[in-house]
Amino acid sequence: MSDTPDFTLIPGETGDRLVFTGPLIVSQIGPLDQRLRDIARPVTHIDLAGVTAIDTVGAWICCRLVRDTGAVIDHADVSAQRLIDALRKVDDGCKAAVPRKMPAWVRVPAEVGDTVVELAWGAIGVLGFVGQMILAGGVLLRHPGRFRIRALTHQMELVGVNALAIIGLMSFLVGIVIAQQGAVELRQFGAEVYTINLVGRLTLRELGILMTAIMVAGRSGSAFAAELGTMKLTEEIDAMRTIGVSPMEALVLPRIIATVIMMPLLGVYAAVMGIIGGAFLGQVSLGIPFVTFLLRIRLVVPTYDVWVGLIKGPVFGLIVALAGCYQGMQVKANAEEVGTRTTAAVVMAIFTVIVLDAFFAVFFTEVGWG
Repeated sequence: MSDTPDFTLIPGETGDRLVFTGPLIVSQIGPLDQRLRDIARPVTHIDLAGVTAIDTVGAWICCRLVRDTGAVIDHADVSAQRLIDALRKVDDGCKAAVPRKMPAWVRVPAEVGDTVVELAWGAIGVLGFVGQMILAGGVLLRHPGRFRIRALTHQMELVGVNALAIIGLMSFLVGIVIAQQGAVELRQFGAEVYTINLVGRLTLRELGILMTAIMVAGRSGSAFAAELGTMKLTEEIDAMRTIGVSPMEALVLPRIIATVIMMPLLGVYAAVMGIIGGAFLGQVSLGIPFVTFLLRIRLVVPTYDVWVGLIKGPVFGLIVALAGCYQGMQVKANAEEVGTRTTAAVVMAIFTVIVLDAFFAVFFTEVGWG
């Protein structure tokens, strides 16, 4: 008998007879497998009389040939036949275990119900996280020496100073777009001068702080979730608890306070850059002098528009930081969940910010700041 597996094809009237020789075991059957896949003629019988040894891999290859060609196995000894029969039962069981797809009228309500329950548990989790944050803040108020001022200033630099370039460029370009599109529409009524009103009120009241919140959510909120999620995954947060350091005090509160402080400042900066962008377009395309554009802003924009933007800033900052820190602290299983939670943090922050912005718009209109 040969020490290496091989096979020969014996032609027949209705198909070939496949005769195996040698051991059909995992350590030697590799080169044989590709040759078996290249057989072009139909096979009607598989002869195992010359097989000296067989393991699960060899039996699976025989089962695969039977499944693909419909061939019959001949001259298999008792152990080989028992192994092949066992694999056939497993293969048949796997096919039978494929679940039947539920009809849409059952599946859709079930998925909606699961989503609602998941949202409810998520809301409860957020409330619990807010409660922990308030308790940690109370501890720091009683013991101010435990507050990490260096961590706060570092986060203020990351959230605010390092974001000035991208937020300034974005706001400048948005101001140009608002001025250009507004001028196109107002030109039909001979009221291009009111482009100044449009740019001033939109940037100071709405778009300045809203676009800033969206940018901070995508930039810093995602960073919070990724950083805390990675620390949770590598058990650094558990190690902090072990040595008596509160993660809420050391990691979460500095990020939240830094974002709350920097968001209104960034919102004012974004509004100023948007006005400068509108003034630039007015100088280039509308014939409105740059200085005249800026001076008229003071006359046409009510003071309460500035206050509206400043009031929204801390609230949006709290939402963005809370979403990032909460999602980061929920990471438990694996590295894939870090990416999932990071995405969830950005989506959660942006969605909540837009909903709150709509609420603020209605509220300030009702109180006479519209």
